Amino acid sequence: MRKWIHNIDFAILLLVGMLLVFGLVTLCSATVASVGAAQGDPYLYVKKQAAWMLAGLIVMVGMCSFDYNILGQYYRPIYAGTILVLMMVLVLGKNIAGTQGWFRFGPVGIQPAEFAKIGVIITLAKHLEKKDHLDQMVDLVSPFLHVGIPMLLILKQPDFGTAMVFVGVLFGMLFMAGACPRHLGIVAGVGLLVFSLAAFLTIQGLVPILAPHQVGRILVFFDPYRDRTGAGWNVIQSMIAIGSGGLFGKGLFEGTQAQLNFLPAHHTDFIFSVVGEELGFLGAFGLLAFYLLLLWRGLKIMVVAKDDFGANLAAGVISMLLFHLVINVGMTLGIMPVTGIPLPFISYGGSSLLTNMAGIGLLLNVYMRRRKIMFQ
Repeated sequence: MRKWIHNIDFAILLLVGMLLVFGLVTLCSATVASVGAAQGDPYLYVKKQAAWMLAGLIVMVGMCSFDYNILGQYYRPIYAGTILVLMMVLVLGKNIAGTQGWFRFGPVGIQPAEFAKIGVIITLAKHLEKKDHLDQMVDLVSPFLHVGIPMLLILKQPDFGTAMVFVGVLFGMLFMAGACPRHLGIVAGVGLLVFSLAAFLTIQGLVPILAPHQVGRILVFFDPYRDRTGAGWNVIQSMIAIGSGGLFGKGLFEGTQAQLNFLPAHHTDFIFSVVGEELGFLGAFGLLAFYLLLLWRGLKIMVVAKDDFGANLAAGVISMLLFHLVINVGMTLGIMPVTGIPLPFISYGGSSLLTNMAGIGLLLNVYMRRRKIMFQ
């Protein structure tokens, strides 16, 4: 027990704790007078999120209570299980908001694509550890196939935003594992070119490759006012909310865009807009500072890991959190397309929170066992 306490990264625990509290307070402000009141219980979403937080703490403790190398020993069953569940949800899952990606257990909804992120991080970490080198372009084929299969199953739901997280995790882990940046840049450039071509062909009505809502999001990304009452509404209201917050914000429970329901999804995808409006630039900057400190601690854990597998695990968790942060904040500011990616530890959502807490558990696990003589 003393070894556990002595080797826990208390800085990460403190940062995550602060983010969770920050998120609960923001969620309370975002829902009490709007979506919560509409459900008949102003504190409904706060109560549910608090319950998910307790479950997340249990998951986090569970993920760091055993040697992480045990996960590496079972990476094949973990990968097979991840693929199987993603296939099952396409057949047996419930369609929510146009996405066939949910299992319903009474009032509880579970999104397997979220948990698949952890499964892919674990299995890709082991896959990269077993590779002798990543010097040549051909060396990237197997990692791309490894991630590509679950990503295609998620695109089938369709859930473009979550699928893109897998791309961020893949590139982040490959870069940290020593892949040539030039090769990664070439692959990224080709991928962007292919996507741009698909978008062009769809917009011109030549080949319907992308779905109509995806085309709408692309178009409003360049000009949200071209469809100000439709696809561009969320982005416009988000930018109004953040811009109106000024330096100090309007104060908790005083933001008009969220409190009056002008801003859709203000308790999930656009909760950063609530932070910007009610807590202003200083509040938003403080939140981003917490994230940057958390990512920095994650990088430190990656550096001190005792083996490549542990370093790869840490790189995967860091990449996942960083991608979520950049895309979510970017879309609320109008500099990234709207993809429906939640803000880690802040946005309402059980599956996302459990996934993030599992990732933190992996980071703690790697740090606790950073010396080979520990826990033998």
